[in-house]
Amino acid sequence: MNSQLPEGVESFLADAGWAGAEVEALPGDASFRRYFRIRQGEGSALLMDAPPPHEDPAPFLHVGKWLAEHGMRAPQIYAEAPARGLVLLEDFGFDRMRDWLDLHADAETETYRKAVDALVELHDRPPGPFLPYDMPTYLREARLLTEWFCPAAGIEVDAEAHDAAWIEALTPLLERQDPGVTVLRDYHAENIMLLPDGGQGLIDFQDALVGHAAYDLVSLLQDARRDVSTDLEAEMFGHYCKAIGADERFAADYALLGAQRNAKIVGIFTRLWKRDGKPRYLAMIPRVWEAMERDLKHPALAPVASWFDANIPDLVRENRGGGLG
Repeated sequence: MNSQLPEGVESFLADAGWAGAEVEALPGDASFRRYFRIRQGEGSALLMDAPPPHEDPAPFLHVGKWLAEHGMRAPQIYAEAPARGLVLLEDFGFDRMRDWLDLHADAETETYRKAVDALVELHDRPPGPFLPYDMPTYLREARLLTEWFCPAAGIEVDAEAHDAAWIEALTPLLERQDPGVTVLRDYHAENIMLLPDGGQGLIDFQDALVGHAAYDLVSLLQDARRDVSTDLEAEMFGHYCKAIGADERFAADYALLGAQRNAKIVGIFTRLWKRDGKPRYLAMIPRVWEAMERDLKHPALAPVASWFDANIPDLVRENRGGGLG
């Protein structure tokens, strides 16, 4: 072990029955949360280091235990010391869905169908004991576009009209998301692990809320980090709708949450560049912007589309939000 490992990790692992295990640091992007692969003989586990006060593993534990109790494939928790930010959990292996599909493109449809089926299964459960995905939350996220992207692009916009447009568009959706489902909020190919038994494991779910069933579906099918063809998106959208018996209003809500999520991601990726010094995310903005423009064409987005027409220059939209940096 070395000085780069979490303080007290030796005693934590010993108490968990992993004394003398090999510890291998895993690459990560987060500023404070780190992961390590733990090996002992033929066995392996993952160690999460989420040190306070910057991180708190309690939400991850709360959501993960609820998912497992309700039959979803979240990692088993082997040991935990939340006050120290340490959690020892099941190792889902090396096959992240995005990376695996880079090598097995012929299995794309089947793999996405399984991911959609997992959402159908999750949405068949009662909503978890989590906070609601309410209007203030939707607005706070949508504002990331005006708070980060627009200033970075040198665009002055009507922020009050932006809020008003989203309130008008999202109010009918709020009525349709009651009682709601568990929304993992970051369900996409980089957060799904393909398991040796053919199942799919869930990770990065600590921010779960109770909201609309379309949110995680659009997160999966309008992936900010991986190209998903419009044909595959349409096929998987139809597969989900058939499974749950969705009506035409679901298509409207899918477009609404697609536009809202994509606006948020454009803002987040800009913030990662401007505030956090991570310019590589700028290259992903055109993919996200293109999906957002498709969503804006739905009649349910008319108030928001009108705001974009009045506030975002044609050149920026034609360039799909690119050109920053």
